[in-house]
Amino acid sequence: MKKIISWLIRYVPRKYLQRVGGLGLKAASMFYAGNEVTCPVCNKSYKKFLPYGRINPRPNALCPNCLSLERHRLIWLYLQEKTNFFQKELHILHIAPEACFIKRFEKIHEERYITADIESPLAKVKMDIHAIPFAEHSFDVVPCNHVLEHVQDDIKAMGEICRVLKSGGFAILQVPFFSPVSQHTVEDPTITDKREREKLFGQDDHVRKYGRDYAARIERSGLVAIQEEFVNTLSDETRKKFGLVKGETIFRGNKP
Repeated sequence: MKKIISWLIRYVPRKYLQRVGGLGLKAASMFYAGNEVTCPVCNKSYKKFLPYGRINPRPNALCPNCLSLERHRLIWLYLQEKTNFFQKELHILHIAPEACFIKRFEKIHEERYITADIESPLAKVKMDIHAIPFAEHSFDVVPCNHVLEHVQDDIKAMGEICRVLKSGGFAILQVPFFSPVSQHTVEDPTITDKREREKLFGQDDHVRKYGRDYAARIERSGLVAIQEEFVNTLSDETRKKFGLVKGETIFRGNKP
C-alpha cells in the first residue's frame, strides 16, 4: 500500500487523483478496521491511518474515508476550538479546496462558501491566485493550504489574499517545511527541470523551499503573521487519537 500511494501521488496529476483517488482508498479501508485512531473531519475510526508521501511515505497519515491528512485534521480542530468558523455563516474563499473539507464547509456557509483553483475540477471558480477576481473586503476567511510553494510570486499572491479579506478577517496559510529548515527561503525561477526541483525544493512541482523567514514573508503582503502552536497544547493521547504531529505550526495571516 505504501508503494502504491507513493507512486500515485508522485506521477499521477493532482486533478485526476482528486476525481478518482477516494474510491480505491475507501475499498482499502476495510483492511484498516479498528478504533485506535479517529478522523475528526469525518468521524470515522480505524486501527491506523494509511501511509502518505511521495518518496518516503509517512505512516499513519491519510484517512481512507475523507482523504484528510495530518494538517487537515489539525486545521479542522483549530477552526473548531479557536475560531468562530463553525458557529456562524461566514464569507469564505477556499483556495485549492481539499476534498475532505468542501461538502462540510459548504453545509455550514452555503452560498457564502466559494472554492477556487487554477485547475482543480473540485473548485467552483477557475482563478489565478496572483489576480483574485473578487472585490476588496469580500471575505471573512481564506483557507490557502500548501499552495504558495507552487506559485510564481507568493508575496503577490498573499497580497491578493490580504486585499480580498475583510478587516478583522484571517487566512490559514500552511506550507510544507523540509528538515533541516534553513533560515531563509530558497527559490530560483530559472530551475525548471522536475528532478532538480524535487532535489532543491522537496517536490518537482514546487518553486521554492520555505525557511524560518516565512512569517516575515507573510507580513510583506500586508497581513499580520500569527504562529499558532495549537497542536502542542493538546495531550499526547489526543494527538495520537487524531493522528497529529507535535510541533506543526499553524500560520495564520490576520487582516488589520
